[in-house]
Amino acid sequence: MDSLVIVDAANVVGSVPDGWWRDRHGAAERLRDVLPAYVSQGLPGLVTPPVEMVLVVEGAARRVESVEGVRVVPADGSGDDRIVQLVAEECGGRDCLVVTADRGLRERVQALGARVTGPRAVWGRGRGEA
Repeated sequence: MDSLVIVDAANVVGSVPDGWWRDRHGAAERLRDVLPAYVSQGLPGLVTPPVEMVLVVEGAARRVESVEGVRVVPADGSGDDRIVQLVAEECGGRDCLVVTADRGLRERVQALGARVTGPRAVWGRGRGEA
């Protein structure tokens, strides 16, 4: 069974002060476009392939569309609440990793059995880092 990786778009995008606040939708699309590489390659040291990749978006980024390999899930309200809901509904019996630096969210998903990692796990390759 594929591992499930759920990415907190607002938190991951906000972890790098690159002007994302001027175009939240575009910033979420740039993050989305980095993620397909991890579907077949996994996240080194964290998740081996194959990976089911989910990007949770909120606010101005809710219109971001899915692409091959990345299912984009819009949050009607709180992105954190939608992530917790996804963990509760989709992680039972499978490896589940949530990518966020939000301490409160980390605690909530860990209580449901998910593992957590920070934004660098997905941003490194997208920012030209090793």
